Amino acid sequence: MKNKKIVIALLCLSITLISCNEQQKKEEPTSAQKKEVQQEKIIGLVEEVLTKEERDALTPEMVIQSFKEGNIRFMSNDLTARNHSEQVRKSTNAQFPKAIVLSCVDSRVPVEDVFDRGIGDIFVARVAGNFVNEDILGSMEFACKVSGSKVILVMGHEHCGAVKAAVDNVKLGNITPMLSKIRPAVESIEYIGDRTSKNIEFVEMACESNVKNTIEQIRKNSPILNEMEDKGEIKIVGSVYDMDNGKVTFLK
Repeated sequence: MKNKKIVIALLCLSITLISCNEQQKKEEPTSAQKKEVQQEKIIGLVEEVLTKEERDALTPEMVIQSFKEGNIRFMSNDLTARNHSEQVRKSTNAQFPKAIVLSCVDSRVPVEDVFDRGIGDIFVARVAGNFVNEDILGSMEFACKVSGSKVILVMGHEHCGAVKAAVDNVKLGNITPMLSKIRPAVESIEYIGDRTSKNIEFVEMACESNVKNTIEQIRKNSPILNEMEDKGEIKIVGSVYDMDNGKVTFLK
């Protein structure tokens, strides 16, 4: 009698488990359903990779305006949803970026996101303190003269560690010769007061001065880019990124 009760109990348990499994299968979406949901998320939101014809039709002013509009979307947390896998495939054999951005290496400055740009949109050069040397000038010449980009944007940012180190004239390994590229921008500032990194006002002045000095060095040391700007083929502009709200202010 006891064994019979055990058998009945086991049968009931088996029936319950089978029912639960069947119910779970009904609730779980199929592979086709999952794919359909994924497609719904990106339909109408995928921005096409820039073509040569589209890029060539742009003026430098139009590119700058698109950056300003993209930055507004970034500040509003309204970035364009992109199918990066598709963009990677579509840009495999060619690229036609509209601009090259020179930024600091700072991890808090996500260049593509700041301007709401996707794969194939912009070249990005990064170095601590966003200064130029021979290699970066060569990269800019490639971007504009060879590849057809319309804008060179130098973007500094608030609370820049490299600028602060240059302000304090830090001496340390290879950092010393690196900071020598920024020091002229610091030394050129006419300012009476605390000229150290503890003075936020002076650091902000040094940041803006460094951006302007970098632009001056581009024009001075690259006859190719200087001539292209004189002809109106490109624009070389500067900006400063605000860490507090994500706004990019373009310098006059």
